[in-house]
Formats: sequence, C-alpha cells, structure tokens
Amino acid sequence: MSDGNFNRALLPATPYASGLKAGRAQGRAKAIAAFEAWLADAMPSLTDAERLAHVAAFRRLLSNQP
Repeated sequence: MSDGNFNRALLPATPYASGLKAGRAQGRAKAIAAFEAWLADAMPSLTDAERLAHVAAFRRLLSNQP
C-alpha cells in the first residue's frame, strides 16, 4: 500500500490556493485604504490617535472574516 505523499508527488502543482490568498490580501489592503480615505473625508476633525484607533478596529473586523 502506498502512502499519500508519494501519490501527491506525482500530481502537478496547483497555484489556486496561493492565488486565492494573494487576491484576499489585495482585497483586504484595498478595503483598508478605502476606509482610511473615507474616514479622512467623512470625519476630518479626528485626531491622528482617534483615526488610527478606528483603522485598527476596522482591521480587527476584517481579520475575523474567513
């Protein structure tokens, strides 16, 4: 009986998973940049500390998603 690693070694590489992760990372970066731009436009009176706190909270919300 052969082991699974031997059988997997015979299969071609599939870049789907790495492409999916890269796409999710790009989407996450764009969402954070869009939120920062919206925050600067919608609430210009925020201090830098407050703005960073809101961005950090948004990042935490994004990281809870699968």
